[in-house]
Formats: sequence, structure tokens, C-alpha cells
Amino acid sequence: MISHIFTGIRDFNVAFGFYSALMTELGLVLKFSDAKKPWAGWMSPDQPRPLFVIGQPFDGEPASAGNGQMIALLAPSREAVRRCHALALAHGAVDEGEPGLRPHYHPNYYGAYFRDPDGNKLCVCCHHAQEDDK
Repeated sequence: MISHIFTGIRDFNVAFGFYSALMTELGLVLKFSDAKKPWAGWMSPDQPRPLFVIGQPFDGEPASAGNGQMIALLAPSREAVRRCHALALAHGAVDEGEPGLRPHYHPNYYGAYFRDPDGNKLCVCCHHAQEDDK
């Protein structure tokens, strides 16, 4: 259904450091990176798509966060959600919602929300039932 998601960034080095830490924690691998372009993309180790791509906007205008837009990334466990949230904050993210159950979505929805250094809103979530409901 989805080929790739492209997220606009302003400073490639800052964004690359931020997303490299997050993607590694989620088990995604770097497919390409070119600081001269500047852009980079990650994928699941066993699938060439979908890709998660960061880069400066093609039109040359500064990247800006979209109101009402959010990218939700799957985590394999609730512990991974907590680790991603902590990593994101350590790499300059702004907290938009600490890790926890969100039963208004469904009984097992466990997510955390934050904004990357460019203001893009992200969620890391797990949909699995688990005993640790922290």
C-alpha cells in the first residue's frame, strides 16, 4: 500500500543522527544516505519497501511540520516504545505524550508521541497484548 514516506528536514546532520538512533532501535536498516543531496532512507531488513526517507524539500523551501500530520512507526514491544521515546528525547525531540496505554484506540494500543528536531510529529506504537502495562 505504501511505497515510501518522505519527511522534510532542515539540518541533515542533526536529523540523520536523530533518525539513525530511532531506526536502529526499531530494527530498521539504512538503505542509502547522501549528505550532499541531502537525504537518507531506512527499510526493514527483509523488505525493500516501504522506505522511510528524510531529506530537504525538493522545492528548496525550508521544511515545515504539517498541522494534523503524524507518522506512526511500529515497535515490536512496549519496552521498545519506551526505549524509542527516551532515545528521541535524548536526541532533541520534544515530548508530545509519554509511553503508555491508549485504550481509547483499542485495549492493547501502547504508544509514545514526540516531535523530531524539525517539529515533525511522530508516534512509536505497539499493538500487542502484554502483561507489562506500564
